[in-house]
Amino acid sequence: MTNINTLERDILGAVKAAPDEAALETIRVAALGKKGTISELLKTLGSMSADERKINGPLFNGLRDKVTFAIATRKTELGDAALNARLGNEKIDVTLPPRPEPHGSIHPVSQVFDEITTILGELGFAIAEGPDVEFDDYNFTKLNIPPDHPARQMQDTFYLAKQADGSQHILRTHTSPVQVRTMLRQKPPIRIVAPGRTYRVDSDATHSPMFHQFELLVIDEGIHLGHLKWTIEEFCKAFFEVDEVELRARPSFFPFTEPSVEWDLRCDRAVPNQIKFGQGNDWLELGGSGMINPRVLEMCGLDPDVYQGFAFGGGIDRLGMLKYGVPDIRSFFESDLRWLRHYGFAALDMPSLDGGLSR
Repeated sequence: MTNINTLERDILGAVKAAPDEAALETIRVAALGKKGTISELLKTLGSMSADERKINGPLFNGLRDKVTFAIATRKTELGDAALNARLGNEKIDVTLPPRPEPHGSIHPVSQVFDEITTILGELGFAIAEGPDVEFDDYNFTKLNIPPDHPARQMQDTFYLAKQADGSQHILRTHTSPVQVRTMLRQKPPIRIVAPGRTYRVDSDATHSPMFHQFELLVIDEGIHLGHLKWTIEEFCKAFFEVDEVELRARPSFFPFTEPSVEWDLRCDRAVPNQIKFGQGNDWLELGGSGMINPRVLEMCGLDPDVYQGFAFGGGIDRLGMLKYGVPDIRSFFESDLRWLRHYGFAALDMPSLDGGLSR
């Protein structure tokens, strides 16, 4: 009995005095490990008589339980002490000024995207979106683009691997498939703007293999070219933030419009590296448009004898280059923070027609 009491006193004293968890673990192994003092005592129970086990069994097991509880308690105490010491050393002085952090800004493409949708939203257009990976049928066939058209060739279009059924998807070359999807799903009147990424095999200072485009689509009864011209005029006045603009129409050809018209915008380039709109003796190509080809209306399930419509398409990146003086379209996609700090916009300055588009 005296030996048990002495052993208990020595072990519990060592546990209480353990300075850290490493020392505490050494004590635990020495007492409760496979060859620890308490473990060796418990092994002797097998060689004792029944009467001796009745006396020594509770003593040995009680000692094991006391030591186990003491070790767990001391471990908790040491952990709390370490945490308190760490918290004491990691104080933050909230009276100090904050460290300067880099400020984010809105990319010019996102800015122009918001400006376009803000203007056209005020004109009654709803935003429509579609997938970047598109069916050949929606991108070409339902837009009256014949199988032998150059736009379908691999030097102009990104084709994906063929499907099991032999069909082949593409990366959309324009946002016109959104117009097709809208006409197939929605009955007129239709008034949408379809902005988004588009892809073509082309790359130089004014072209990118991935670029951004927006297209307008209006379908209703009694729609004519006058409605198209007025819409483009109002858009240009709001976007370029001028009181008046002058448009010049040139006949063109697009398979999905008939008649087809390309628009030029009067501008002034007298000052180098600067362009002013609504004045001057120069003209700037703005974009293509036209009245929706009756065949397109028929393929999309609409009666061309009842409904007419117009479409207009323009490049978001190119509009950004014109308005904000960006000389090379490739810089839009180079992720240069210095460039973005120069051309970027404040995150909280959302474009509005009342407060100004490009504050």
